[in-house]
Amino acid sequence: MSQLNIDFATRVRDARAVGEVAGDLAADRAEKTDPFFRTRALEFIVGYIRQQGEATGESATQAAVLAGISPPDQRAFGPVYARALKEGLIRVVGYVPRAKGHGSMGGKLYRAGRAG
Repeated sequence: MSQLNIDFATRVRDARAVGEVAGDLAADRAEKTDPFFRTRALEFIVGYIRQQGEATGESATQAAVLAGISPPDQRAFGPVYARALKEGLIRVVGYVPRAKGHGSMGGKLYRAGRAG
């Protein structure tokens, strides 16, 4: 079946599933060299967003890398953001152009959540 015959919602769902798997694999790889990667990254990201008031995912991730939380593949941060969102530690308050995406839309702007 051609991609043109698959509805948009199915393509988005499938793309998200692939992204989740890639993020989990990257986080697992990061924990081979830093067993506490997920914990350290979560604490840093939530703290950074709380301190800044608002922050993009790209800026929070870059700050984590500069602070020494630097996995081999930055997709490892995906599950960290997913957990923070699920636990209400952060929340999405807007969307911004992505610096790493050459200005394409899709970047998220976060604030600390009710649990953060």
